[in-house]
Amino acid sequence: MTILSGSEPRPVPVRPDAARWTTRSAERGVLVVVHNVTSGQRLIDAVSLLEGDLRVQVFFTMAPTIFTSGVAEFLDRLGATTVPWQRAVDVRFDLALAAGHEGLAELDAPVIVMAHGAGHNKLVPAPRGGRMVAARGTYGLAPQDLIRDGRLVPATILLAHAEELARLGTTCPEAVRAAVVAGDPNYDCLLASRAHRARYRDALRIAPGQRHIVVTSTWGGNSLLGRTPELLHRMTTELPRDAYRVTALMHPNVWSGHGAWQVRAWLAEALREGLVLIPPEDDWRGVLVSADCVVGDHGSLSLYATATDAPVALATYPEADIDPASPLGDLARFAPRIRHRRSMLAQLSRIPADHRRADYARVAARITSQPGSFAGNMRHLIYRHLKLKAPAARPRVRIADLPGAPR
Repeated sequence: MTILSGSEPRPVPVRPDAARWTTRSAERGVLVVVHNVTSGQRLIDAVSLLEGDLRVQVFFTMAPTIFTSGVAEFLDRLGATTVPWQRAVDVRFDLALAAGHEGLAELDAPVIVMAHGAGHNKLVPAPRGGRMVAARGTYGLAPQDLIRDGRLVPATILLAHAEELARLGTTCPEAVRAAVVAGDPNYDCLLASRAHRARYRDALRIAPGQRHIVVTSTWGGNSLLGRTPELLHRMTTELPRDAYRVTALMHPNVWSGHGAWQVRAWLAEALREGLVLIPPEDDWRGVLVSADCVVGDHGSLSLYATATDAPVALATYPEADIDPASPLGDLARFAPRIRHRRSMLAQLSRIPADHRRADYARVAARITSQPGSFAGNMRHLIYRHLKLKAPAARPRVRIADLPGAPR
């Protein structure tokens, strides 16, 4: 890691006189590039594999993107050593980890980039006000995400499933040499957490005999919240409160884009009727595990829910924005749809009877071809880049935190 001179404030380990002030002089420096709260949460699963290694100093930086609101608070809760983006691009790091693509070409470090959600499902947004001159690629697998000025930006492209490697070979053949199939940390966590389902239900105060309906919304105008904001209020008023509990999980970009006060204000009527709204800093994975039914949209949580054994229904689904060859496209072909003019109680009562267990299991199997192996694969990859011998102890698969517990 190169330490630059200059007069502006910076964290102690990257000061030119760092040796005078630091307690330990690390052998390697790793930069964690946080594009938004979602990517930050994803990267914690990777960077935590360095815990206990006194040879490595980890730094965090906030990439220049639209959804940076909440990132500073996220990093503050971590107690992270943060480097301003303008300084981070001027420092040589031994490795950078990212779960987004914006700005990565500016870094002076080999970059491992991973998906910030469940695989690669969404198509690159269509240009506003202009005509398409080429087919829309899949976000994270398209050349416009991976290539800058004829150069492949990531040193390693982390994939969750072998079929993603085949899709990458079609969309961006020059990137295949950098791809590694390592698995999915959220999938592994969900599977490990299923044995603790009763604890998550207790933490959420789900009464014995109550059916827990978890409603998930991604961000954007085509999301559940964007298209059908009245759905949550209808559920909380039409479903008998003694028999049903409704919990909402909103994408962190919803909170970042509109602010916590506004999100709660929009959902005030549903909250008064008993809706449980999970804040973005809580671990959503335990909430999914606790569900008896998940109602979602085209976001990653709908796909991850197939790993929990709960039936998944879709309230909205913008087909034009999803790669039909993706696992999410597969899910949409059979998942029941919520009809907004029909009784919520009648529809949700029927879903368990229509639970197509084998179909959900098939889709869940498409999330990762390395189940339970992300921690080991990722740690091996990180230490290979750092040119250090990995610790002997085998990394453990983490279980989800209880709702309300700090992550």
